[in-house]
Amino acid sequence: MDAGASAQQRRRGMAAATSGAGRCRLSKVGAGRRPPPARVRVAVRLRPFVDGAAAASEPPCVRGIDSCSLEVANWRNYQETLKYQFDAFYGDRSSQQDVYAGSVQPILRHLLEGQNASVLAYGPTGAGKTHTMLGSPEQPGVIPRALMDLLQLTREEGAEGRPWALSVTMSYLEIYQEKVLDLLDPASGDLVIREDCRGNILIPGLTQKPITSFADFEQHFLPASRNRTVGATRLNQRSSRSHAVLLVKVEQRERLAPFRQREGKLYLIDLAGSEDNRRTGNQGLRLKESGAINTSLFVLGKVVDALNQGLPRVPYRDSKLTRLLQDSLGGSAHSILIANIAPERRFYLDTVSALNFAARSKEIINRPFTNESLQLHALAPVKLSQKELLGPSEAKRARGPEEDELESPEPTAAPASASQKLSPLQKLSSMDPAMLERLLSLDRLLGSQGSQGTPLLSTPRRERMVLMKTVEEKDLEIKRLKMKQKELEAKVQAQEAVDPKEKENYSPTLLRPLPRRTGTVAKPLKKAVVMPLQLIQEQAASPSTEIHILKKRGRKRKPEPLDASEPEEKAEDGWELQISPELLARGRQKILHLLNEGSARDLRGLQRIGQKKAQLIVGWRELHGPFSQVEDLERVEGISGKQMESFLKANILGLAAGQRCGPC
Repeated sequence: MDAGASAQQRRRGMAAATSGAGRCRLSKVGAGRRPPPARVRVAVRLRPFVDGAAAASEPPCVRGIDSCSLEVANWRNYQETLKYQFDAFYGDRSSQQDVYAGSVQPILRHLLEGQNASVLAYGPTGAGKTHTMLGSPEQPGVIPRALMDLLQLTREEGAEGRPWALSVTMSYLEIYQEKVLDLLDPASGDLVIREDCRGNILIPGLTQKPITSFADFEQHFLPASRNRTVGATRLNQRSSRSHAVLLVKVEQRERLAPFRQREGKLYLIDLAGSEDNRRTGNQGLRLKESGAINTSLFVLGKVVDALNQGLPRVPYRDSKLTRLLQDSLGGSAHSILIANIAPERRFYLDTVSALNFAARSKEIINRPFTNESLQLHALAPVKLSQKELLGPSEAKRARGPEEDELESPEPTAAPASASQKLSPLQKLSSMDPAMLERLLSLDRLLGSQGSQGTPLLSTPRRERMVLMKTVEEKDLEIKRLKMKQKELEAKVQAQEAVDPKEKENYSPTLLRPLPRRTGTVAKPLKKAVVMPLQLIQEQAASPSTEIHILKKRGRKRKPEPLDASEPEEKAEDGWELQISPELLARGRQKILHLLNEGSARDLRGLQRIGQKKAQLIVGWRELHGPFSQVEDLERVEGISGKQMESFLKANILGLAAGQRCGPC
C-alpha cells in the first residue's frame, strides 16, 4: 500500500504540473549521461461497462486496490482472489489525460537524447485499445497527445540560437495477415522488414512524411487511418483486423562543431485483439483474419517467455509483428505496455490471459542507448596558383634569374611560398584535382596543429634532387623493359609467320596444338564370351573338328590431319565369335529338350531363369503342350523379347559344349 500511495502522489504531482491544455513542457536532459538498463513499464486500464443495465445487474470481475494493483476473482475458487502488481492501474473512471500524463508523457524526453521509445496497446477484442490510442475528437488518445507535445518540444529545442536543428517525420503501416502494408501509400504492396549492420530494424520503401505542426500530422494521419482494415463482429462493430504501427522519427543535427547527429524513434502500436471465434462468430475472411491475429499474438507471448527465461534464441523472426517489435521488447527502447481489460464476467478468461501476459512483460529488461554519429565537416576547397600547377622543370624555367639568385642554397632553408612546399615527385597538372586538394588540406592541417618532423609536401632541396634522380632511373628502367617486351613480341610474330614444319625445327620449345575433334562418338562396349575348357581340349584333340575361338579384331592407327574438316572412320576394336552352325543347332536342341522335359528345378539350372520364371514355363507347358521351338519361350507371360535374347546368349554355348543340366 505504501508503494501504491507513493505512486499515486507522484502521478498527482505530474498532473498538477500540466498546463491548462493538459500538456507539460518537457525538458531535455543532459546528453552526456548514459541511461541504465530500463525495464518495460506496464500499465493496466479497465474500461467501464458498455451496457449500463449490465453494470447494475452484475458486479465486475476486476476490482482495483490502489493506483498500482488490482485483484481478480479466482475461477477455481470464487472465495479467493488473484492479485496483480503493475507500474500503474487506471480504473473505469480514469480519463485519457490520466493515462497519457501518467505513463506516456515521461518517455518523450528520451527522443531528444537520441534514444528510442515505444507504446503498445494490448488486450482482447473489445477492451478499448483503439480508444486508448486514438480516442475521439472530444477525448483525444495517446497518439494525438504525444504528437502535439513532441512537435511543440521540437520547435522549442530547434529554435534559432539553439545548438541543435530538429526535424520530424512520420510513417504509418499495418500488419494484415502477415503482410506489411503502407497506409500512407496503399498501392505500394507488401513491404519487407530488414536489419542493417548496426542491428536497427528498417522497412525499405516505407513512406516518410515530414511534419512541422499538428495540422501537418492530421493532414497525413486522418486519410491513412481510413485505409486501415476494420470489420464487424458480434463483440465489436468496428473491430481492428490488423496491427497498426505509427513510426515517428526525430532527427537532430548539431549546428556547430563537432556536428553530431542524433536520431530517436517513437513507435505507437495499436495491436489487434485476440479473439475467441465461438463468441465472435467469425466465418470466411473474418475467420482467416482472426487466425492470423491469434498466431502473431501467440508468437509475441513466446518472445516474452524466451526473454524472461534467458533463452539463447528469441523467436523474433517467427512473425512480422515480433520482428518489428524487436527493438521494443528486449532491445534499445523505453517501452510502455498498456494492457486493456474488460469488467464483464463473460470476458473473464480473456482478462486473466491479458493480465498474465502483462505480468510476464514487466520482467523484460531493455538496454537503451543514444543513437549518435559524427558528421565530418567539409574542408573548404583550396585554390592553386599557376606556379603550383607546374612541374619542377616548368617552375624552374618560369622563375627568372633573379629568383634563382634569391633562392637559398642551404638545405635547411624553409621555402616561403606554397609552390616551394610542393614535392616535385609528380607533376601537379597530371594529378587528380580532388586528390591534390586533399593533400594540400592535410598538409595545412598538420602545419596548423604544429606537427613535428618533415611536412608531407615540403622536403629539403638535396633530398628532392636525390629523389628526382631515383625516379628518373626507375623511369629509364621501365622504358628498357618495355622495349625488351616489344622485341620479344616481334620475335613471336615472326615465328608465327614461318611454315609449321620449319617452325618445329626452328623453335622446339613451341608445343604442337592438340587435334580437335568435331564430335564425340561413344565406342561400343567390348564383349567377350569365355569358351569352356573341356570343349577347347576336345576340339584340339580332333583334327577334323573346327576349333571355335574368340578372335580379337585388329586396328590400325592412321595419322589425323590437324585441320581435317570431317573425321575419318576408324576400325573399331572388339571381339567377334566364330562358331560352327552345327554347334549352335545342337545347343538349341538341348535347350528345347530341357524346356519340354525338365522340371522346375532343372529349369533353374539355366542361366537367367529363376524360381518364378521356371514355374511360369512349367505352367504354360501344362496348359498349351510342349514347345515346338526355342523362340516359343517369348509366349510365356513375364518373359520379354530382350530377356529371351539374353537367355539364348547365356545358355546356348554352355549346353552345346556339353554342360550337364537336368535330364540332358
